[in-house]
Amino acid sequence: MKGSMRVAILAMIIMALVMVHPVEGLNCVELAGMLSPCLDYLRSGGEPPEDCCSGVKKAQGAIQSQEDRRNACNCAKSAAGQMKVRADAASDLMAKCGVSTISIDPNVDCNT
Repeated sequence: MKGSMRVAILAMIIMALVMVHPVEGLNCVELAGMLSPCLDYLRSGGEPPEDCCSGVKKAQGAIQSQEDRRNACNCAKSAAGQMKVRADAASDLMAKCGVSTISIDPNVDCNT
């Protein structure tokens, strides 16, 4: 019985460690998935759809550190240049969705 109690306690400690272990930083594939509903808006302008703003807010929640923010910025900057997004739509997106975490501007300096 003492052995099974030790195993149970060890299992609980491991579960607690797994539950509080920080999530790895946001990567470009994940960010692209979150922001993909914004692509039409970023190319055409107008008003971003609700699922776009939901993705933007989800991306904001995934950014936990300055390094995450810088990585997300670099991913968004690269994608914006490749997908030829409108600069005005990109610069307005975060404000229209009520967040200020990342920029999707191909000219932004992600180190500041």
